[in-house]
Amino acid sequence: MKINAIPRIFWVKPARLLGAGLVLFAGLLLYIFWDLPSVNALPETYMTPSVRITDRNGRLLYEILPEVGGRNTVLSIENIPQCLKEATIAVEDKNFYTNPGIDITGIIRSLWINIKGGETLAGGSTITQQVARNLLMSQDERVSRTLRRKMREALLAWEMTQRLSKDEILALYLNQINYGGMAYGVEAASQTYFGKPASELLLPECALIAGLPQAPGIYNPFTNPELAKQRQVIVLGLLEKQGYISHAERVGAEMTPMSYNPSPYPIEAPHFIWIIKDQIDKLISEGVLNSRQSLIVRTTLDFDNQRLAEDTLKRHIEEFKNEDAPISHNVNNAALVVIDPHSGEILALVGSADYFDESIDGALDMATSPRQTGSAFKPFIYALALDPTRPNVWTPATSILDLSTTFITHDGTPYTPVNYDSREHGPVAVREALGSSLNIPAVKTLQEVGIENAINLAHRLGITSLSDAGQYDLSLALGGGQISLLQLSTAYAALANKGYYTGNTSILDIHDADGNLLYKPAGNPPLQIVDPRVAWLISDILSDDSARTIGFGPNSTLKLDRTAAVKTGTTTNFHDNWTIGYTPDLLVGVWVGNSGYEAMHNVTGLTGAAPIWNEVMRQLLQGIPDHPFERPDGLTQIEICDLSGLLPTSACQHTHKEWFVAGTEPAQTDPYYQQVWIDPLTNSIANDLTPIDRRKSITVLDLPVEAQSWARLQGLPLLIDYSQALENTSKQQNQLALLSPPPNTTYRIDPNFDPSAQQLQIEVAVGGEVSRVTIWMDGYLLATLASPPYQTWWSLSTGEHRLWAQAVNSNGEILRSDAVSISVINK
Repeated sequence: MKINAIPRIFWVKPARLLGAGLVLFAGLLLYIFWDLPSVNALPETYMTPSVRITDRNGRLLYEILPEVGGRNTVLSIENIPQCLKEATIAVEDKNFYTNPGIDITGIIRSLWINIKGGETLAGGSTITQQVARNLLMSQDERVSRTLRRKMREALLAWEMTQRLSKDEILALYLNQINYGGMAYGVEAASQTYFGKPASELLLPECALIAGLPQAPGIYNPFTNPELAKQRQVIVLGLLEKQGYISHAERVGAEMTPMSYNPSPYPIEAPHFIWIIKDQIDKLISEGVLNSRQSLIVRTTLDFDNQRLAEDTLKRHIEEFKNEDAPISHNVNNAALVVIDPHSGEILALVGSADYFDESIDGALDMATSPRQTGSAFKPFIYALALDPTRPNVWTPATSILDLSTTFITHDGTPYTPVNYDSREHGPVAVREALGSSLNIPAVKTLQEVGIENAINLAHRLGITSLSDAGQYDLSLALGGGQISLLQLSTAYAALANKGYYTGNTSILDIHDADGNLLYKPAGNPPLQIVDPRVAWLISDILSDDSARTIGFGPNSTLKLDRTAAVKTGTTTNFHDNWTIGYTPDLLVGVWVGNSGYEAMHNVTGLTGAAPIWNEVMRQLLQGIPDHPFERPDGLTQIEICDLSGLLPTSACQHTHKEWFVAGTEPAQTDPYYQQVWIDPLTNSIANDLTPIDRRKSITVLDLPVEAQSWARLQGLPLLIDYSQALENTSKQQNQLALLSPPPNTTYRIDPNFDPSAQQLQIEVAVGGEVSRVTIWMDGYLLATLASPPYQTWWSLSTGEHRLWAQAVNSNGEILRSDAVSISVINK
């Protein structure tokens, strides 16, 4: 029989079996490798790196974790310590650099064990397989213990070895693997467990970290220090066995006591942290930073300064809460900022007494929340008044009458400011008015410089919370606008910095984990907003303890053992109080109050905020020599007469030296002090008929008529009280003045309010004795007043109006004031 005659039955059946086998094998391959992830997708699976925020010296303040995963920072393989790479290879994959990504012997061994056991009992994964499993497989497949998963893992590992170098694979492992404690990668593990960068790890620490991935929950040194130590010993033994370390090195490492990070997950300066986070989010949205990069943000904050500020502030607030007093001061919160005036760098920022205290709304950042400033806004108003480019420039010696005055606001409402001590102080110089924070002179100063100019200056100094000038009236001088502590302190920093505005900054630079610079703020060039001579004058006034005496007394809490300019502020009903003070090199601003606007009880800037400011300033400047404000060129110092601020005459009894911007020195002599001869018998000015032996020389004051009542209350001798015998009637013509309303003022009638309630106060000042005062309007008698105060009210009516006052003096002579013209229109 021929071979080709063999019956088909003998060869058709094997062919069918072979075909079925091939189909079965193809199906098995399809089952195993269907939907196998692509190695090209590796970058899409990397952990989103966390953002490390440090202080200026690299101390960790907070680490912003991604929404999924945990702490992660990516290092290049060159920046991972050798001991950590060797320990990882020793314990996880001793043949890492020679195998093809899979351990054939290990796979066969585990397959045999699994077959014998009836299930997948043994592993055998290389480092490359672990990378493939953890980065490319889903969570469900990753934890499954099946042969299918093992084969898919092996194929991915082999393919990865074809595409990536061994160092690249090892870097992926060391940067992406879970090390427990929400730490992914060796840098995160090093920071979490030891509080330092991986580059600083020593052999014992490398061995401990390398042993964690097998069971990070079990070997976590925070929760199971003994098991972690046992695992470390195993890793050290493998390192010695494989020749990476000597026996002596192994023994030394085993004997080394481990010191773990006492604060693995810090959150320091939380309010400051959220300011930084907002800036990072903005930089990422603008494409300046890549959210897939490891970011290390080095901020301007000085952790030591921050801790000092926090501790001091919290202790003072606790003292208020624990005080033994019949009535609580109701002080529950405070905020503080420390700024370098030269650079604008924020060295400390405390947004509340306790971030985690919900009872005081501690999470609300009171350092950046706008609040009314009280008198803390005054220096900028006086800076405008002292500007030498103004047509009617003032000087520190300019005399302001600190006398009760009624102003009319832009909506026609009468406004009568009152000093904190409820007293009038007569003629005061700008120096005393600002230094002692007198309210009436401040309002007069704002009226002089204009609300719009004050708002414009505030905007140029970075105060963005104040809107257009039409929204404010003269109460702005006393804190009628809302400004945050940070913005107000930044504006003050310009005064400390010779009038140069730098803004504020909170980020020094941003690097990746390998130290490559990713971002550094360009910084804006300093802008000369305030004349350096004016800035020096304001600082000189605010550091003059004698200028503060009227308002605060000598040697108050505002005085340090060195040159320091400082200003307080207290709002109506004690809702907020402030103290902001500075040297040429350091500024500290403090706010005290309640986040919910509850009023404090009799707590001022001097008693609430100033003690905190004083202590923080003293501590921060301890050991640093006094640094007075550097006086710029273009300032002169001359002697002037008190009260008037003009050049002294021989009659001037009180003089002092004052500083002036060159060219603004007074040219007139003092008119207030007058030396006259009187006849004590008649208590009048002596004349030619007065016997020589009855003549007596005295010094009297010739003050404006509106100041004469105040002077008599002070017991000061007035020329007018001795002038009855004079025939000079020009004096008498000036003994009557309309204090209110101001001349050439326009008032508006609001149709939304009762017309009878819209009234204008008319007030007359009288010098000398009069029997009655009459007030006239448009030629008609409006009121007759027999005794002081000479005030009346007039219901507004539209039109142009002319007012004046008349009086009859003790000699029966009629005195008449200058006429005042006003306008009344409908709104």
